[in-house]
Amino acid sequence: MTQHDRALLTVAGLTRRFQGLVAVDSVDFTVTPGTVHGLIGPNGAGKTTLFNLVSGVLAPSAGSVRLGDQPLDGLAPYRRTALGLARTFQNIRIFSEMTVLENVMTGMHTRLSSTWGILLRGPAFRAEEREAKAKARDLLAFVGLLDAADTRAGDLPYGDQRRLEIARALACEPRLVLLDEPAAGMNPAETHALLGLLRRLRDERGLTLLLVEHDMPLVMSLCDRLTVLNFGRRIADGTPAEVRAHPAVIEAYLGTGSHDVSVSRGAVS
Repeated sequence: MTQHDRALLTVAGLTRRFQGLVAVDSVDFTVTPGTVHGLIGPNGAGKTTLFNLVSGVLAPSAGSVRLGDQPLDGLAPYRRTALGLARTFQNIRIFSEMTVLENVMTGMHTRLSSTWGILLRGPAFRAEEREAKAKARDLLAFVGLLDAADTRAGDLPYGDQRRLEIARALACEPRLVLLDEPAAGMNPAETHALLGLLRRLRDERGLTLLLVEHDMPLVMSLCDRLTVLNFGRRIADGTPAEVRAHPAVIEAYLGTGSHDVSVSRGAVS
């Protein structure tokens, strides 16, 4: 069995043009089930644009995306969610006035009954609602927010809001979760707790994660494999050890004027 046959996500020749700018340029990579796959690169490399293409927020100019054996081309984001693809965003998107529990339950919309069942509110709907609340509480317990279930979501600390977003993404029963800079804005303690949670998602729940993140210590300690973008093109793909020693990766980071890449230590940080 080849890596392509085993892939949960296959990105082939993915391209996005904005008038004269090519933001994503013929990118290929695969994500293997049960792994954490990192997508990294300097600012402006095209990482979030690629996420938007995979999740259906943007339409590609060329190329294709497959989830398992299912082509995603032309499918709206909610259709992709129903097939098992969930996403969090770089800027937190929660319903601030709703409770933490209610926020998680909104993530179950693709798995619940039709609008008629909701309007009629019969016994079947009430049973489904009880099951949904129980499931939401289980997810909140998993991410460490059960005690805050009845709290207004907007009143949560920043790190807890990030974890709430992850719990809501899990509510749609995904096979693949796209995490767009989940550690952005977190303090060291929050980042450490997030690292533990993401490891548990992979190791205990068997989930596959595709991660965009600038926190390189987190990326290098968490990810099983990395794809590196620069100016919209893939310049490297491999294990963290392979990528951090790759000459093109070192050159790309040094070329930004950043002092965060140590050539002598072979580290991208």
